[in-house]
Amino acid sequence: MVSSGSKSTLSNSHFLDHYEGILEDGDPKFKWLRPKSEWDPIGNFQKKTMDALVDWSVQNQPVYLWTLPIFHANGWSFPWGMAAVGGTNICLRKVDPSQIYHLVQQHKVTHMYGAPVVFNMLSNSPDLKTLDHYVQILTAGSPPPVPVLAKTESMGFVVSHERARLKSRQGMNIVGLTEADVLDPKTGEPIKPDGKTVGEVVLRGGSLMLGYLKDTEGTCKCMRENGWFYTGDVGVIHPDGYLEIKDRSKDIIISDGENISGPEVESMLYSHPAVNEAAAVAKP
Repeated sequence: MVSSGSKSTLSNSHFLDHYEGILEDGDPKFKWLRPKSEWDPIGNFQKKTMDALVDWSVQNQPVYLWTLPIFHANGWSFPWGMAAVGGTNICLRKVDPSQIYHLVQQHKVTHMYGAPVVFNMLSNSPDLKTLDHYVQILTAGSPPPVPVLAKTESMGFVVSHERARLKSRQGMNIVGLTEADVLDPKTGEPIKPDGKTVGEVVLRGGSLMLGYLKDTEGTCKCMRENGWFYTGDVGVIHPDGYLEIKDRSKDIIISDGENISGPEVESMLYSHPAVNEAAAVAKP
């Protein structure tokens, strides 16, 4: 593991000495306590970790740059995931584009995970440069704008093997997820796969949470008796079967009875060369 940060933090050599010291203090004969049930939270983490490695095609001994917090829903699986494949962890104190470029080149980073906002920071950094090797980059959360995706890939970051407009969608369900669909909020039936009809994104599978901590009411609202987890995301299904998230249900813009996707508006704004960052919100 390599740590990088400001002058006030530990230097790399001191950090490595400290890390090695921690390892030496460990007990190689320690008998770890196995989970008593597959419903234990650690079982969820195990499924999520395997999903991440398989769906991202992570090879042995990758070099992973941490631009995503470990406490993030897609971050907590990678401490185990990188250990499972013998990976090297490159750690950041904060998301700094110039530091990211430096560390990617210095340590020959092969993989990193970042939110779409990180893509935008990289593509607008004064240190913008084409990498001397390809870096596999994974994203989640809000839909990444097509122009930002295209610019990021032109620098050597590989988001996937498809075109940017297709990559701005969220794709298919992962191997550890039993089902993913988009349902009509009124009828509860699957929507038409026409890329236009909107509904709520729902999920089923062992890699989902058991519920909100000490919030029975909140859990009941999103985890219904029909077995689906209602995500609160508004999405469409395209004729090719790909799912695309349009917005959060509470953020969707309604004008004259028409549903308007904030991310779609933002993506159009991002395509203008004078626009650096954009956010669309509803207002009466």
